Amino acid sequence: MRVLITGGAGFIGSHLADAYLARGDEVFILDDLSTGSIDNIRHLRERPNFHYTIESVHHGPTVAELVDQCDVVFHLAAAVGVRLIVESPVRTIETNVHGTEVVLAAANKKKKKVLVASTSEVYGLSEAVPFREDGNLVLGATSKGRWSYACSKAIDEFLALAYWRERKLPTILVRLFNTVGPRQTGQYGMVVPTFVKQALTDRPITIHGDGDQSRCFTDVSDVVAALVGLMDHPGAVGEVYNVGSNEEVTIRQLAERVLKLTGSSSEIVHIPYEQAYGDGFEDMPRRVPDIAKIHALIGYQPKKSLDQILEGVIAYFRDAPSAPTRPAPIAG
Repeated sequence: MRVLITGGAGFIGSHLADAYLARGDEVFILDDLSTGSIDNIRHLRERPNFHYTIESVHHGPTVAELVDQCDVVFHLAAAVGVRLIVESPVRTIETNVHGTEVVLAAANKKKKKVLVASTSEVYGLSEAVPFREDGNLVLGATSKGRWSYACSKAIDEFLALAYWRERKLPTILVRLFNTVGPRQTGQYGMVVPTFVKQALTDRPITIHGDGDQSRCFTDVSDVVAALVGLMDHPGAVGEVYNVGSNEEVTIRQLAERVLKLTGSSSEIVHIPYEQAYGDGFEDMPRRVPDIAKIHALIGYQPKKSLDQILEGVIAYFRDAPSAPTRPAPIAG
């Protein structure tokens, strides 16, 4: 099979490329390297069945050419990370909405199956936890820039489902819940790599707010298995699926676990949201997926626990060329 991955030099996209190449498929990626990195795919560049194009997903002719060459499309290109979303709302909206428009229009010409990556952010301020795919989306006021990302991804979902219902383009939607693993950067506000890097250098671990907000973290290997499984299953078309873990942890507990696993002497420091992201920032108090739907279809169940995920991220940053030299703590 020939697979196109937009955003393929990103964290998740590069792991997805690894999986398809390991399966013997041919992989094409498109990325403008705005948030992705050539380092994520450097190990793949000499593979004869791997091809990469450095260009924006907004460039219609390039997208159309790549879509024509491939059998299926994973549309992962998007503006990601809370810091980027807050600081660059115009870029966030344009990247997410227009990029998806371009990909779906190109795929529709040849009816190529498209999996569109959405986000748990679309659930917004909903209190119906755990979140079900058919639950209501509760977004904050338009004056709060944080919700521009959630709204843009909800529009992506509406558009992808409209292409399926009206034009019979086979589309699949996945709402990703806090994917974590090697190659993820904390540059745009991702909490796990940020905490790990702070701990490994004995800098203060900075928690935004009171730390009572909770999340469920999923290893990228589990997410990639879910994406491949959904793309392979004909019953996934025209549907929305949560992809994540239901092992819930508060951000304060997360910081404490990182401290324990790294053996760090870092202190935990709380920073008000207003100081981190400006006035009027709103956060989601809980973010827990109901994964019954995807489990029923493809048997999905995350395999890695939170401690295993954290251990993998810690090992990755310890082995990185710029990593600190602190030895691993002695077990027990």
